[in-house]
Amino acid sequence: QVQVVESGGGLVQAGGSLRLSCTASRSTFSIGTIAWYRQAPGNQRDYVAGISSGGSTTYADSVKGRFTISRDNAKNTVYLQMNSLKPEDTAVYVCKATTRWSRQEFWGQGTQVTVSS
Repeated sequence: QVQVVESGGGLVQAGGSLRLSCTASRSTFSIGTIAWYRQAPGNQRDYVAGISSGGSTTYADSVKGRFTISRDNAKNTVYLQMNSLKPEDTAVYVCKATTRWSRQEFWGQGTQVTVSS
């Protein structure tokens, strides 16, 4: 079983920054895409950003220009640098790792990000 662990959440004021980390164990599997989702109270889980094993990135329009996703393949870790945070960014941020070949999905437990006005 692939283990996915997030860290880096916290409380910041609007305009501040946070960096989230997601580490996925590989075991017998090779990890392909790692992506971040977020879910605010009363809302559905939304896609935030993702990065492929080759370094190709995608972003939701709501975070484009403010968030940056990067990857350290040696550590099997993905980082989400969040700048210019807004209260609307408040949510539980959850990491999803997808295996390269079988396309199995593994989810982390999430980390809380709270942005005050």
